[in-house]
Amino acid sequence: MVKDLQRIETPWTSPPEIGSAIEVAKGVYWIRLPLPMKLDHVNAYVLDDDDSWTIIDTGLGLRATRQIWRDLLAGLLSEKPVGRVIITHHHPDHIGLAGWFQSELNAELWTTRTAWLMARMLCLDVQKTPPPETLQFWRRAGMAPKIIDERANGKPFNFADAVHPMPLGYRRIQQDDVIEIGGRHWQVHMGNGHAPEHATLWNSSDNLVLAGDQIISSISPNLGVYATEPEADPVGDWFESCGRLAKLAHPDQLVLSGHKLPFKGLPFRFKQMIENHHGALERLVAFLDQPKAATECYQALFKRHIDEDEYGLALVEAVAHLNHLYLKGDVTRCLDSDGVYRYQS
Repeated sequence: MVKDLQRIETPWTSPPEIGSAIEVAKGVYWIRLPLPMKLDHVNAYVLDDDDSWTIIDTGLGLRATRQIWRDLLAGLLSEKPVGRVIITHHHPDHIGLAGWFQSELNAELWTTRTAWLMARMLCLDVQKTPPPETLQFWRRAGMAPKIIDERANGKPFNFADAVHPMPLGYRRIQQDDVIEIGGRHWQVHMGNGHAPEHATLWNSSDNLVLAGDQIISSISPNLGVYATEPEADPVGDWFESCGRLAKLAHPDQLVLSGHKLPFKGLPFRFKQMIENHHGALERLVAFLDQPKAATECYQALFKRHIDEDEYGLALVEAVAHLNHLYLKGDVTRCLDSDGVYRYQS
């Protein structure tokens, strides 16, 4: 969590109530949807597209979220249909109801190729218990054997638990595309790190940025490594994206993120986020004067206690920062006799 927000302006101090909307710019409506976790919400945006609505991200594919959308479509949004859904990235709280909008409302899905392939692949990968590769990943990260044993026999989170089935067919968006929505032109710029090929949309005429989770006002996006790609370097990918996207930033832009409040002050926010992660990496290097597992690095990395609800996200983010240091050559890594990776400066 970044505390110093002195040069960030949040024009709205509170979000819209569930089932309502705030117009943040002409024809751009901010909607908040609930999440059953510590980060208890995700933002969606509805854009007036003349004879239809374009929706940016959808929330989880759960019954409660579907009912919220049904109520909105019968009330605030009843004057015209949803013509298009644009998904910024493949995470369940953003793509969860994309398939529902397609199959039930005949909306067209626009997203990046990576987001669509990842989401559809993960929807089809349903496991009754964690696969051996996941158990090995947890073990190598230093998860306690007791926790591994408990999780080994339990039902894991499956993507399909929170994402509506996705039918075949979507329209690909990619870097430098220009998308017209209701007379505004939005240029697509890709981010990485939080999610591969994460789409952000930039409108220069009205200084608007649809940022998804790539840029958030008061928290850093989770940068995690998973068993699907255990040697990945999302921290390095995110640094590269921030350096590139920061060249587009200026203080007057209104940034509409996937979580927290819309804000202005984007150049300063990029500086904050980058410095925050560099600081975390420096603390890790200093902490690793003796060999440590990823799960032993939480205090050094996050500077606070990690509770049970945050344990999984903390683990994948710790591995991500250690992978970055290891791939840069700043730390060594060895596999001990217990099958745990130990890192040392």
